[in-house]
Amino acid sequence: MNKKLKKSIEYFFLILLACIFIFPMLWMIVSSMKPEAEIYLDMGGIQSLLPSLDVSQWFLTYKELFSRFNVPQYVINSIIYALVITVGSIMVNAMAGFAFAKFEFRGKKLLFGVLLVLLIVPVETIIITQFTVAHTLGILNTRLAVVLPMMGNMFFIYLFRNFFRAVPHEIIESVKLDGANNWTVFWKVVLPMSKPAVATVGTLSFIASWNDYLWPLMVLTDTDKFPLQVAITNINTTEPVYTNQVMAILTISTIPLILVYIFAQKYILQGLGGSGTGIK
Repeated sequence: MNKKLKKSIEYFFLILLACIFIFPMLWMIVSSMKPEAEIYLDMGGIQSLLPSLDVSQWFLTYKELFSRFNVPQYVINSIIYALVITVGSIMVNAMAGFAFAKFEFRGKKLLFGVLLVLLIVPVETIIITQFTVAHTLGILNTRLAVVLPMMGNMFFIYLFRNFFRAVPHEIIESVKLDGANNWTVFWKVVLPMSKPAVATVGTLSFIASWNDYLWPLMVLTDTDKFPLQVAITNINTTEPVYTNQVMAILTISTIPLILVYIFAQKYILQGLGGSGTGIK
């Protein structure tokens, strides 16, 4: 087969696949920019993928949504949870990965093996145990209960450990000869050399915390502390339910994820596609 024809076929199927994934998001966005009645009138035609012809209707749905629900508070809560979990996840998992990569201690291989086994255990199977621990600690219905269990992640430890192992031991020894301790080596040498891992863990942590629904729903009872994902359920079940307002809140919840991925996609590909630090 002609190489040019083969490439054209590949591009065709890639574009087709992209359209399949983009279509629901496009419909969601345009549905938030038209009145409720127009959504059902335009259903099944090309008009369903176009916003209202009346430009004044484009942001009216968002205005009505903000007047009915405390959306800014939910967004702020989600941002706080996501940022705290992202920073905490990078710090906690990076330190654990550094210990497994560069330290020698009794039971190291056994402990790391247990962590690898935990990678295949679904989160849902231990969520009751996590709830029991949170109840014992007395942190239910607090913001700490939302962020604390999500900081430790076995996959992130594994990812950091692989990156840190690629840092030449000679570099660490030369820094130690200059009087640096392990803490300085970690902060000043190893962590800055593993930017792809940091970006990957940070991005995946942000996405996971932003999309988390079940755990905040279990540990929070105060609606003022609800993240956006839990609030979406409330908006979707509070009568009267308007489809355009549901689409509007879903659009708001999707925008940060798109922006984070756009800015971090280069590092994500490096982080998931290899296990080196970029040292030549």
